[in-house]
Amino acid sequence: MSMCRSDELGLQASRQQRAKPMQGPIIIVGAGQAGVQVADSLRQENYAGRILLIGDETHLPYQRPPLSKDFLAGVVTEAQLLLRTPDMLARKNIELITNIRVNAVDRAAKTVALSDGRVLAYEGLALTTGCRARPLPMQGGAHEGVMTLRGIDDTRHIAKAMKAADNIVVIGGGFIGLEIAATARGFGKTVTVLEAGDRLMARAVSPVISEYFRKHHESRGVRIRLGAKLVGIASHEDHVKAVETAEGELIPADLVIVGIGIIPNTELAQAAGLECEGGIVVDASSRTSDPSIVAAGDCTVRRENGRMLRLESVQNAVEQGKSAAAALMGRDRPFTACPWFWSDQFDVKLQMAGLSAGYDQAVIRGSIDDGVFSAFYFRDGKLLGSDSVNQPREHMATRRMLDKNVSPTPEQTADLTFNFQTLLK
Repeated sequence: MSMCRSDELGLQASRQQRAKPMQGPIIIVGAGQAGVQVADSLRQENYAGRILLIGDETHLPYQRPPLSKDFLAGVVTEAQLLLRTPDMLARKNIELITNIRVNAVDRAAKTVALSDGRVLAYEGLALTTGCRARPLPMQGGAHEGVMTLRGIDDTRHIAKAMKAADNIVVIGGGFIGLEIAATARGFGKTVTVLEAGDRLMARAVSPVISEYFRKHHESRGVRIRLGAKLVGIASHEDHVKAVETAEGELIPADLVIVGIGIIPNTELAQAAGLECEGGIVVDASSRTSDPSIVAAGDCTVRRENGRMLRLESVQNAVEQGKSAAAALMGRDRPFTACPWFWSDQFDVKLQMAGLSAGYDQAVIRGSIDDGVFSAFYFRDGKLLGSDSVNQPREHMATRRMLDKNVSPTPEQTADLTFNFQTLLK
């Protein structure tokens, strides 16, 4: 569904109609990072009414980034993943309902229908429904031993299967796939990454970063296959045995992990008649076209510079959650900060700042061979963003420069003696 002029007017109307703070019950659908942030921020906004945080998992709210890394490796426990303990929620008088789905939203009646038969009324509603892993769209994708990773239970199943597996195939060379590959290789497993594109992490990073990580993974023993065309999963007694390529090759696999992207959970919003276009459409303050409903996190998109932008990050969930709470309390709090992301693979920390799409010049600062460098991206001589490898200070400098709308020249950036802090004073 495209967002036309009437859709934009709908978002403007939503902003104009919601002029005073809410006092009645506020229901938050989705108990992840964004949902917890909405609840916390409502209390910080001095909202004194009832807050219900509803999640469809059995677990307390938890962090997702460690699932493909430290939690999968057994370095972090479930308790360490928790965003909030029951005591923390109780102190803020936030009611958590777990293992329950919201089946429908009645916007006219201002109610939600739960999977246990209850119907709850709201004055304000926040949709933080997140996303789900995209399934493998080919024959054999449902075989035992073919898995995706999105939640704690997924990680537990993968960790158990990984212990018994010798040959692991990861389908998809994005962040999740490469993080899992690095973790599996750390256990001494034979790991093959199959990527359909011509480079790794192509949606997120430049070719120079893709090539660095290809070489780094291969130096650690991971087999990388680019341009891989797959036709199916071979099995024995319904358990995966190999991945079949278009050339007829069978790549042995005791475990196949699929990381080919995510699907935003917009079904509830679509059924309620909210605007959706690859996500729930929101403005910079997380408002939907309904003045009583906000949305935040991975399930959302917003228009920026003539395109629909969806950010999958902790930062986006947190900042949109804050904006959503402010909107429910009748004020504007636009999310305008520089977007940032990160990925940990082996001993390498990749940190990305800004959105570099459309750059016309890239400047490398530091040593690629030493694995300590940053790639800075410019368009018409102005800084768009950077990808930093084991360079946290330069990552932070980029974020501060973009937030302050200041830019070094490409020549200054290439000069290792130039200090970015001189631009920030």
